[in-house]
Amino acid sequence: MVKDISTLMGYRKDIRVVDATLRDGGLVNDFYFTDDFVRALYQTNVKAGVDYMEFGYKASKEMFDVDKFGKWKFCNDDDIREIVGDNNTDLKISVMADVGRCDYKTDIIDKKDSPIDLIRVATYLNTIPTAVDMIEDASNKGYSTSCNIMAISNGQEEDIKVALDILGQTPVDIFYIVDSYGALYPEQIARIADLYLNFAAKFGKKVGIHAHNNQQLAFANTIEAVGDGVDWLDGTYLAMGRGAGNCAMELLLGFLRNPKYNVYPAIKFVEQYMSKLKDEGIVWGYDLQYLMTGLLNQHPRTAIQFTKDGRTDYSEFYKEVVAHD
Repeated sequence: MVKDISTLMGYRKDIRVVDATLRDGGLVNDFYFTDDFVRALYQTNVKAGVDYMEFGYKASKEMFDVDKFGKWKFCNDDDIREIVGDNNTDLKISVMADVGRCDYKTDIIDKKDSPIDLIRVATYLNTIPTAVDMIEDASNKGYSTSCNIMAISNGQEEDIKVALDILGQTPVDIFYIVDSYGALYPEQIARIADLYLNFAAKFGKKVGIHAHNNQQLAFANTIEAVGDGVDWLDGTYLAMGRGAGNCAMELLLGFLRNPKYNVYPAIKFVEQYMSKLKDEGIVWGYDLQYLMTGLLNQHPRTAIQFTKDGRTDYSEFYKEVVAHD
């Protein structure tokens, strides 16, 4: 399929850029970001014209020890308000609520009492019924919602269709394509986007993409999705995120032709803050171990452990992961 050049040279007013640096990046440093970092990130997003900033997770304090994680694992409304005040800007605030890891009935309060605008519900295909309940709960409380179906590279197409049909009948606003393992190629993204967009058109929803960089394709897959008609795009500064990281925000802002986006504040933030995190020894980004799990369409947990252990015996690791495939 040849794309209309106007989809790449022009811009669509429906595009929304979501900064997931605190949330996906938080998986790398247990959410220990300084308030100075978070304020600077917020101000950068405002200046860069980013549409949504994801502050982290609404994780269960019963399940996760609050002393072992930074506050953005839990995203208390007061902590967000301390950074954004009344948020009198065009930037909207989002958090992620993970199925099975969130006390959503109590921890997500009514929208009128919260600085949060969007609840992003993360689910696997086998937990869709709970995701539906979470979406309905958040919607009843006044929030916009998305549903991020994770690990679809391991899903059967028929199962994905059933999930989208179920979700289409809920108040959810956005279906998210999530390449959790960084295993997908642009040609596959084109086919998946077509599938999601068909269901989105049927039910009046939008479609988003969240890509991982195991095969250095997070940016390529994201701009493939844009050309296919996907409107909601996730990025992180300097591609910070779990394992191999994500689509780099600075690449994405540079690519989008909409004059409301400005790449300069992103470049300045990377220079002043992200490079410093790297210098402090926080590790993320493309590396051979992540390539291997991506190639094999496996969860990156073994590669993450390989990284933590300081191993460099890549060929030995390859034999280990192939044996588990």
